[in-house]
Amino acid sequence: MNDINIYTDRVVFVTGGYDHTIKIWEAHTGNCQRTLQHSDSQVNALAITPNKYVIAAAGYQHIRMYDLNSNNLNPVINFEGVSKNVSGLGFQEEGKWMYTGGEDCSARIWDLRSSNFQCQRIFQVSAPVNCVFLHPNQAELIVGDQSGVIHLWDLRSDHNEQLIPETETSIQDIAVDTDGMYMSAVNNKGNCFIWTLTSGNGEEPTKLNPRHKINAHKGHALACKFSPDSTLLVTTAADQTARIWRTTDFSEVQVFQHETKRWVWDVAFSADSQYIFTASSDSVARLWNIATGSLKREYRGHQKVISALAFRDEMVSIN
Repeated sequence: MNDINIYTDRVVFVTGGYDHTIKIWEAHTGNCQRTLQHSDSQVNALAITPNKYVIAAAGYQHIRMYDLNSNNLNPVINFEGVSKNVSGLGFQEEGKWMYTGGEDCSARIWDLRSSNFQCQRIFQVSAPVNCVFLHPNQAELIVGDQSGVIHLWDLRSDHNEQLIPETETSIQDIAVDTDGMYMSAVNNKGNCFIWTLTSGNGEEPTKLNPRHKINAHKGHALACKFSPDSTLLVTTAADQTARIWRTTDFSEVQVFQHETKRWVWDVAFSADSQYIFTASSDSVARLWNIATGSLKREYRGHQKVISALAFRDEMVSIN
């Protein structure tokens, strides 16, 4: 049987869930290397620093950071002063700052270079924030909220634009491809909206041009991600599926549904854009081959819903 071979020890695959734990896995074997304690809440989102030394976990009223290179199973940094759930987070490409969004109706920028790790900037909106995404230009933060509004916050000028792709919905997730050509957003009606992006790489703010609407799922959509090579888009939902779309025409390429038929909460591509990792309500994470639609590996060990995952690698080769 063909297998996936990892040629670097800098591969990091992490899952987090409602069992208040974060697990670090050997991606190529399915073995759990370590279980970290996230004792005070479920894990809402995970992000790995660009240097792959630290994993950040968003939870209820807290953001925790864990050292991936030590045997310490407890957080090494705690970000305090956040109310309600922190729903999303990520890092600037050089690891200088972290961004978060949450149910306190705000997006925040945290300076990681200061010793006290204080919140540096706050962007307030009128509804709880479900998702935040940093444009590849590193200068615009895109925020999706529960009232169906997408906010484009220009970090250079502090100016912001708003758009509402569909009324009376909730924006569940947002993604921009690595080339900065496409933006996608999914909502709680299972619809996926695609825009082509222009400008955004100089001082001018990004312009969004509506491109496509996909009736992607029969239920509540949960996540969307572009492949590293920008050729594919994956969406996941409460209808128990992960679906792959081709970005040339946004036609459906593949549908993944496990026989357990549970919600697919989160998803990530491998670096070669040939595999996806999924996180599911049945407490199992899975690795799928996009070309064949086959299940390659399962990651078992969580006791409850896996609500978040994160993956970073440098090189993946398929035999």
